[in-house]
Amino acid sequence: MARTAAVEFRIDRRSGVATYLQIVQQTKQALRLGLLEPGDRLPTAREVVEATAINPNTVLKAYRELEREGLVEARRGLGTFVTRSLGGAAAADDAPLRAELADWAGRARAAGLDRDDVGALFTAVLNSTFEGDEDR
Repeated sequence: MARTAAVEFRIDRRSGVATYLQIVQQTKQALRLGLLEPGDRLPTAREVVEATAINPNTVLKAYRELEREGLVEARRGLGTFVTRSLGGAAAADDAPLRAELADWAGRARAAGLDRDDVGALFTAVLNSTFEGDEDR
């Protein structure tokens, strides 16, 4: 029997990112981190609506996008299930990097940076690190 995914969607209404895209992005992140695995069932639209107070059609739009990308499969009467992973490295393999990043984030917070500041700094460094990779 498939396990129900322990993913909780967090919607940031101030982000400027469409709500359905936030669900898509958070699902992909969970796939990359190994929090979701093939065979896992995503929360039902009703469960997501109850947790986030968003429109059910928004959840369904996100799930359709994930299905279009081949990441999930809707099974009538059963739910929506993960069909493939996006993880490059096993979660255990990235544990040292995760610990270093958590330490760095803690230092950034202690230095007075807020969540948005840390996100912007990380994104800038990430972009400069992988600059030009899309050409390969």
